[in-house]
Amino acid sequence: MNPPSLPGPSPHTPPAPVILGEPRRGGKRWSWIPWVIAGMSALVAMASFSTNARYFQKPGQVEERWHSLSKDAPSRVAIVDVIGAIMGGSGFARQQLDRIADDESVKAIVLRVDSPGGTVSGSDEIHHRLAAIVKKRDLKVVVSMGSIAASGGYYVAMANGGGEDVIFAEPATLTGSIGVIIPHYDFSKALRKIDIADDSITSGPLKEMLSPTKERAPELAERERKVLQSLVDDMFARFKEIVREGRPKLDAAAVDAVATGQVFTARQAQAAGLVDRIGFLEDAVDRAVELAGLTKETARVVRYVRPRGVFDEILGLDLAARSAGQPAGRTVADAFLSRSVLDAFVEWTTPRAWYLCSWWPALLSSGS
Repeated sequence: MNPPSLPGPSPHTPPAPVILGEPRRGGKRWSWIPWVIAGMSALVAMASFSTNARYFQKPGQVEERWHSLSKDAPSRVAIVDVIGAIMGGSGFARQQLDRIADDESVKAIVLRVDSPGGTVSGSDEIHHRLAAIVKKRDLKVVVSMGSIAASGGYYVAMANGGGEDVIFAEPATLTGSIGVIIPHYDFSKALRKIDIADDSITSGPLKEMLSPTKERAPELAERERKVLQSLVDDMFARFKEIVREGRPKLDAAAVDAVATGQVFTARQAQAAGLVDRIGFLEDAVDRAVELAGLTKETARVVRYVRPRGVFDEILGLDLAARSAGQPAGRTVADAFLSRSVLDAFVEWTTPRAWYLCSWWPALLSSGS
């Protein structure tokens, strides 16, 4: 027996209306909030990874690796790498210099610079430590510039003792950018649009200098700018003094002519007296061997690396091979998170001056 059929719709019955809900106003206005939360969560997660990585890594030290020339010679020419953004502190560059300070067999240094610069204090620290070792040990220093040796990178290169024919730039090197920048961004108008105001309590009006969220009266803004300009001028004067020490053939007028913040090609820099020769790392090594009174048979050229840690062994990675110009043996934690992402974020948001060839401060560094 067939079941009774259900009555179908009447041909005269109008179709049921489909009601579309009107989108809530303001939905797009706040759609960026989940992305901000996700970004902050990612920063915290990466910071936690970095902390654990550093916990399981071997203590801060460097290992020596043979680079070229004689493998058995007792006298060494050490290649010191300053690569990436210079943030200061107890980074890889300082560890290399500490190793050289305790090694009497090192007779000369090849300073390999591939950096756009960094903080004023970080650049000055590396320059100071290298210059102190050179003076104490009477070491010869030859500079080898990589793809870029600008601003703080050039500042560091001036710790060469003022010798002749000691700064080598590759044909494609960019260098110069002699100058100082204190970045500042004003987000106060954007915050006002979403009804957020900076109501910080301070001990004085200048305590909030460079705050990106504080609205300022024109008089206070002008006062802040004069204070900041005086800081930049003072640090800029020191930068030019450092250049005069590292390039004694340049007088004050010649330094002023190139200290405009301009970036130069290798040939332009050579013509301006900022570098001596155009050549590669091996050319700088040969010059260092010559200055140290050694020969290819009596010199052992070495380079320093950080030891591989537990995370590198687990992942089976050595990121040096994937990073052009990076010293072999660079660990995962060094290359990906050489410093805590959270620490680097704090560095970036801290008002400070930079010897940096960039309009945007470096968020991550190589630990130089």
